[in-house]
Formats: sequence, C-alpha cells, structure tokens
Amino acid sequence: MSSIFNALNVGYSGLNVAQNGISTTGHNIANAETEGYTRQRVVASAATPLSLAPGNVGNGATIMDIKRVFDNFVFDKFTAVSSDKEYSDFEKKTLEELSTYFPEIDGVGVKADLAEYYNMWEALADNPENDSVKLALATQTNTLTKHISATQNQVKGLQSRLNDQLEVNINEVNSVAKELSQLNKSIDHAEAGKNFSANDLRDKRNVLERTLSRLIGAVSSSGRVESNMQIDSSSNTKTGSYTVHVNGFNIVDGGSYHPIHLENKDNKEGFYEISFERQDGTLIPMAEKINGGVVGSILALRGASLDSASGMPSDGIIQNVVSQLDAFTAAMIESTNNVYANSSTDKMTSNVLSMDPDDSVVSSSYNIHEGSFNLVVYDIDGNIAAKRSIEIDEGTTMRGSAGTNSIQAKMKAEIDDNEDGNANNDVDDYVDFHWATYAGGENALEFSLDAMKQSKGYTFALEDNLKSDFYSSGTNFAGALGMNRYLDGNDAQSMSLTSELKHDPSLIASGVTPLAGDNILALNMVQHQYERFDFVIGDGKTHNETSYSMFDIIATDVGTKTNAAVLRNETVSTQYNAIELEYSSVSKVSIDEEMTNLIKYQTSYGAAAKVITTIDQMMQTLLGIKT
Repeated sequence: MSSIFNALNVGYSGLNVAQNGISTTGHNIANAETEGYTRQRVVASAATPLSLAPGNVGNGATIMDIKRVFDNFVFDKFTAVSSDKEYSDFEKKTLEELSTYFPEIDGVGVKADLAEYYNMWEALADNPENDSVKLALATQTNTLTKHISATQNQVKGLQSRLNDQLEVNINEVNSVAKELSQLNKSIDHAEAGKNFSANDLRDKRNVLERTLSRLIGAVSSSGRVESNMQIDSSSNTKTGSYTVHVNGFNIVDGGSYHPIHLENKDNKEGFYEISFERQDGTLIPMAEKINGGVVGSILALRGASLDSASGMPSDGIIQNVVSQLDAFTAAMIESTNNVYANSSTDKMTSNVLSMDPDDSVVSSSYNIHEGSFNLVVYDIDGNIAAKRSIEIDEGTTMRGSAGTNSIQAKMKAEIDDNEDGNANNDVDDYVDFHWATYAGGENALEFSLDAMKQSKGYTFALEDNLKSDFYSSGTNFAGALGMNRYLDGNDAQSMSLTSELKHDPSLIASGVTPLAGDNILALNMVQHQYERFDFVIGDGKTHNETSYSMFDIIATDVGTKTNAAVLRNETVSTQYNAIELEYSSVSKVSIDEEMTNLIKYQTSYGAAAKVITTIDQMMQTLLGIKT
C-alpha cells in the first residue's frame, strides 16, 4: 500500500535525477574544450510502480545510465580523414622544402651554372692558349660541381632527417599502442557489470585511436555496434572484441599490444627497416604495407623498400631525386671525360676499377659499348705518327695474351699501322698496356708512352669512332673508365674537377694535339651541350636527353610533385573540415545547449524540492492531529 513515506521517496528520486543532471551538465561544461571529450546525457526512467487495487502507483524516477552522444560511423570517417590530412600535410611541407633546392629561374641554379660552364669552354676555343681563360674555366667548373654536390647533399640531408623522424614516430606509435592496451583493461574492468558505460575512458581511447591513425593510419575494429536511440538518433557504441591494426598487422589486441620493430644496425647508410613480430618471434617486413598517417608519408618520401646491397631505398620521391641527380652527374662525367680523352698526353690512368680483367668489358658494370676507338700517337709538331683502331665486341676482355680478343692483345699486336714497312713506328712501339694492382688491392688500367718516345716529344690520345654524328654513338671506353679525365667522381656528391687541373688550371687542354693554337677539343666541349646522352636512373628508366634537358626533367619533376601535393592538400583539408564539423555537431559540447539543460535541471530540482516540502507539511499536520 502506498504511504506518505513512499511519496517522500518519490520526491527524493526527483531530486537525485535533477542533481545528477546538473552534475553531468557541469562535467560537460568543464570539458567543453577538452580534446576528444564527448558530451554526456543522463538516461532516466520511471521507477518500478507499486501495484495496488486501484492500479499501479508511480514510484518516482531512477537513473539507468549516463551515456555519451557519440556516433562511431562519423568518428570512423573523422579518424580516416585525419590520417589522410596528416599524410598530406607532411607530404606538402616536405616537398615544398625540396622544391627550394631547385630554384631554376633566370640566372639562378645549377642550370645557369651549367650554361656558364659551356660559355667558358667557348671562350677557351676563342683563346686556346690564354691561361687566364683556363683559370676562369677551372673556377666555373668548381662552381658547377660544388653546386651540384651541395644540392645532392641537401636532398640526402632531407632524406636523412625523414629517417630520423621515422624513428621518433614509430616510437610514439609503440608508446600510444601500449597505453591503449592498458586503457582497454581499465574499460573492461569498469564495464564488467555491464550496467554502466566508462564514458571518460572511452573518450580517452578514441583520442588514442585517432592519434594512431594520424601517426600510422591505424584502424580500430570491434565486435559490434549498439545503438543508443534513447540519447540521440545517431548515437551508438562499439562493444565486444577490440583490435587496432595497420593493414592487417594487429598492433593492439584487447589488453595486449605488439610493438613495431625498428632496426638499422645492419644498414650501412643508417636507414631504418620496419617489421612486425609474429607470435613465433618471426619478423615480417611491414614498411611497404604502411600507407597512412605521418609514417606512411615519411616512407613514401624516404622510400619504403631498402636495397640489401647498397642499403639505400629503392623507391620513394626523395630517393628518385637522388637517383636522378646521380644519373645526371654520372652521364655528365662520363661523356665529358670521353671527349676530353681526345687530348694528347704521355700517360693515362683510369679510375679504380672493380671489373675482372679477364671478363667481357661490354658485360661489365661499366658503360662500355660495342664499336671501336682509335689510339692516336702524335709527334712533337702535332702530326699523327701512328694510329690504330681497337675493336670492342661482346667477347672483348681487358687483359689477354697475344692473339686473344683483348684490349691488351690488340694494342700490343705487331701491325704495320702506317703501312710503310717499318716495324718500329707503330702504336705497339709507342704505347704500353698495364693492368695495375696497387698496395691496397685496388686495380686500374694504365696506358703509358714508351720512355724513349716520350723524351722525343711524342704524345697519344684516345678517340672514339662514332657510328653516327652523335657523341653517344661511340664505345664510351675512355669515359666509362676515366682515362685522361677532366672530371673526377661517379655521382653528384663526388663530382669535381681533377685535382691536377684544380691545382694547375694552365694544364687544361684546348686541343687534341700538342700543337699551340689547337682548339678542336674546346670546340668539341662546346658541342657537348647540344648532344643527347642516355641518363640511366636507378630504377632502370633511361632518358635520352641533353644535359640541359635532363636537369629540366629533374627540376620539373620536383615542381610537378610539389604542386600536386599542394592541390591534394587543399582537397583533403576541405574534406577534413567538413567531416570535423559533422563530428563536432554530434559529439562536441555546446555551451548554449548545456546552459539550457542547466536551467531545466535547476527547475526540476526546485520542483522536486517543493514536493518534499509539501510532504513535510503534510506530515507535520498529521502529527499535529495525533497529538
């Protein structure tokens, strides 16, 4: 039977609901600017009524739960676009920095230095014996090579910083994943009774989920999603099993986490490899599977796949620029040296060579082609004393005994080059072949003039027999091996004027003969700027271009990728802003709305208090009657 005390409890229940409503509203207001906080609402219902003869009598209100206004589907979209935005922001920032290394505008940049370099060769062709012009040419060559080297150093420095940032971000991924696994345990413990929701802990988990998505493109998965229709038509909650994975690699599995391994001790260049450890301890490479967030952007820029031999990335935007600059420089060095080998000298020594002298020179790692080159001997007056064509085919080796298909045998063969019946004035009588092995075990090819002939003023040169009018149609024998070279090095960082010419620029040759006033070599160098050569990029792609055009390709490629990144970033930012607004409209705290709720609960509390006051007066009246 209903009693006056039961009515007092009804009023108390109203006070309790209003008080919790005010407390929850205050909690919302206090966390209005807290990152990841989701507004909460009190879920109240009528208490179980009393069953009496006239009917069910209300028994007040009870609080069923306090729920978040949260839409997992909108949050998943927000998390995914957050990953895209972090990727795009990082890509845009990095490529904009890269593009500053190629300021190819009028009068500025490597291309301008290259044009001035050829201008100095033209000046030398006009003044072949002027040492001041040779000094100016040497100075401009140094300027060009240092600018190319400095540009490559900047690009590689950027790549190295990306590698360092990779370590920082992977460490943060592991730290957040560990924190997330511990938070999952706390949520499971708090919700063990299945009567209440761990709202604030779930908010923290959402913040960590989004952090992992922004860092590495991680995605969270749960068993099922349950609707909270009594709170909001779009409100729902994930329940059941919980994992966070990166393209199938589970880094968080409920209350446990699997750290991502980062290792570079076996990489001579210091580049980090990323791997995932299976339960059996096996490490599985995963870098190529990461394509989201900051880490995904870093790997796309630095390169995800590492070459086991060189330790350098075999892909990536930055690595492509490195490879393009090296290809540009390598072809520039080889083709320049191949032309410069036309100048006469008394000794030629190649670069340090790693080839086997008994193997095919065409099949070696050096850029030597089938064809022939001339070995020309000049007397002191610049007349040709002897000349021999050395044929190179697929089977030609460097070293070999008489009669074999080798450079050595062909140079030392007793042939009447001058067809004058004199066996003592042919190429084999002037020039010696020597495969040198130095103290450190390095090998090099040496061509040297006979001491007696040298004392009489003879010199010799190597001259490619071109199959067409193009410089690139020859064997490239002298250029590939660095015989009588003008430039040292084999890539962008090591390119330089040879130390001998740097020390004494007056030794720079302007002609192919020792005759004063000969400017044929300088004219050939001027023509070099208009010639097309094969620039072989690290991935095997080949550009047949002039030196100018090849550098234009590099600079244009950087500029195009930067512009594309800027446009993508604008698109992604627009999507991000739209989805962030949608997410905020569902879950973010509205101060105006909370103030309205506060007034509502305040009024409710006052009314419930009035009920209790009225019952108190009734009890006083009842007790007064009794007395």
